[in-house]
Amino acid sequence: MMPLNIQRRALMLAGLGASTVAHALPEKKLVFPRDFGSHPEFRTEWWYVTGHAKSVDRSGEREFGFQVTFFRSRVDATQGMKSQFAAKQLIFAHGAVTDVQGKRLLHDQRIAREGFDIARASTTDTDVQIKDWSLKRTANGYVAQLVGNDKGTPFKLALTLKPTQKILLQGIDGLSQKGPDDKNASYYYSEPQLKTEGVITLGGKDLPVQGTAWLDHEWSEELLHPDVVGWDWIGMNLFDGGALTAFRLRDANGRSFWGGGSLRAPDGRSFPFTPNAAKFSVERTWKSPVSQAVYPVEWIVRMPTEFYTVKAVINNQELDSRASTGAIYWEGLSDLFDGAGRHIGRGYLEMTGYAKALRL
Repeated sequence: MMPLNIQRRALMLAGLGASTVAHALPEKKLVFPRDFGSHPEFRTEWWYVTGHAKSVDRSGEREFGFQVTFFRSRVDATQGMKSQFAAKQLIFAHGAVTDVQGKRLLHDQRIAREGFDIARASTTDTDVQIKDWSLKRTANGYVAQLVGNDKGTPFKLALTLKPTQKILLQGIDGLSQKGPDDKNASYYYSEPQLKTEGVITLGGKDLPVQGTAWLDHEWSEELLHPDVVGWDWIGMNLFDGGALTAFRLRDANGRSFWGGGSLRAPDGRSFPFTPNAAKFSVERTWKSPVSQAVYPVEWIVRMPTEFYTVKAVINNQELDSRASTGAIYWEGLSDLFDGAGRHIGRGYLEMTGYAKALRL
């Protein structure tokens, strides 16, 4: 999952009102490579890559987390307009690097209307681009490039992400329920355990890296119930080859409103969770000096037969995306431990709605 204030942001940019029509999503068989691509008939969509990587130079080993996310938003009120200047689809992008040894997060963002050779989202396969940033699926895997030609860009990325496993369909064959109403759902698949290599550039220095990544692709007409203000989500690549997804949606009082996720075993078998299977409890918090939001940076996630501890690698991994999607959220590299305290995985923790209630 990924934080979006996109529809409201899109309408504000276009100076138009919102459509309130939403319908239940039907169960359907996802078809690839078509469903790797964009679905412009749906209101919101994102391709979301997170991962961890290591580099070795003369000064020793360095560890990084990275995020590459592209969003697409349909602007309902412009769909009937004939002008090529009508903002019918908006493309947003977020990029971030967690410098573990430097205990810092570097992040940047992009926004543009689709078209004019500035931004695109192909409907035939994963091929999204905005200005000098892109994510494209090729015969050899995904290629993520955040070139950073803009003056003052704090980092650059050039990564290849190679699948090592079959696609993981979340929910029921790719239909993921996000609340008690049928309309609160998304089509959702993941690609965990992506073998990653490439270059991260910091301060003008190119650092060759290798690691493991995770890709989520999700699209929806109306994702959240009106009572939901945010969510907590983990996507963890397990060291034994498995994968753990767990999320909960929260109401204004901080109570769990809905939940879900899945566990993929090392042998490839997948076990989807019922809505109340994963229970999140806070172990430690951190207060942002910028937004003053208080984020849980250590969690216990309990399952019927196991419990896990999720710990942020560094506390300050808050992203301010008010210049694009309009949200402030926490998205960061985190470690996973089993009930015996063994380090069994690494991935990303995402928390939205702590600085301000999230509205899609």
